[in-house]
Amino acid sequence: MVTSRKTVLITGGAGFIGSHLAERCLAEGHRVIAIDNLSTGRLGNIEKGITFLHADICDPSITTIFQKEKPDIVFHLAAQISLQNSLRNPIQDAQTNTLGTINLLHASKTVGIQKFIYSSTGGALYGEPEYFPCDENHPITPLSPYGQSKYFGEQYIQLYSRLFRLNYVSLRYSNIYGPRQDPKGEAGVVAIFTNNMLDKKTPTIFGDGSQTRDFLYVSDVVNANILALSEKANGAYNIGSGIETSVISLYRELSALLHFKKEPDYRPARTSEVSRIALDSTKALTEMGWKPEVELQKGLAITAEYIAANRNPN
Repeated sequence: MVTSRKTVLITGGAGFIGSHLAERCLAEGHRVIAIDNLSTGRLGNIEKGITFLHADICDPSITTIFQKEKPDIVFHLAAQISLQNSLRNPIQDAQTNTLGTINLLHASKTVGIQKFIYSSTGGALYGEPEYFPCDENHPITPLSPYGQSKYFGEQYIQLYSRLFRLNYVSLRYSNIYGPRQDPKGEAGVVAIFTNNMLDKKTPTIFGDGSQTRDFLYVSDVVNANILALSEKANGAYNIGSGIETSVISLYRELSALLHFKKEPDYRPARTSEVSRIALDSTKALTEMGWKPEVELQKGLAITAEYIAANRNPN
């Protein structure tokens, strides 16, 4: 584990996961720089003591920022995260997720960073699983431009590791939820369902609700990023609970929690979404000592309380 004070640069640092990670790094005594273009991130998520820079990861000026700030560690979380958006606009998806990552790698090489920690995807990387839960050796067959662009990012990071000895970790997340997740977007079913129920609106389920996801609370993801700083951590790691939860089961849990009585509005299943997924995180436990700590019921209760306290009803 890295214990000395570092200069940590977090892309997407005003966003859902990035802002939680920035706060954790600050609490551990690091100098923290948060980069965000505020397309989905919020300035209100930036804690006092964190240096915020309004910038886009695709802009060539990123190299100038790196040369000025001289980061030791890069946590790369900024991304286009909507699977459906990636289908509508695969070029924009690739520009952000692949070219943006390459831009950061070039800047990182220029200043000689110590480690590059990449937020990848496990939920969209493996396609329809051949076995459950998926480990890191599962065939990679994305069903969406989003999954493909995130994998291209991983491959470029591996290339920079081979060519320039870049130390890196790629964290393949399952479905992350928790406070600060955008309840108005297309991604983040927990936040979307919760916000709709609080507004007395009937949430939509695409498909019959039997599709499963591997839900993981945001603090567990932050822990994985911190543990990835260890010298022993290298390569790709699944970060998930390993538990399949159906969408309709999630709906029932939130309905009970929020005393919501209506049945969901069922719509046709959406293109390129897998029917089942769960991630095997044994490698992360063995090599980094990581395991999930927040059970789903507890995480949902915390998230619902946060959304209720901070929402803007229509």
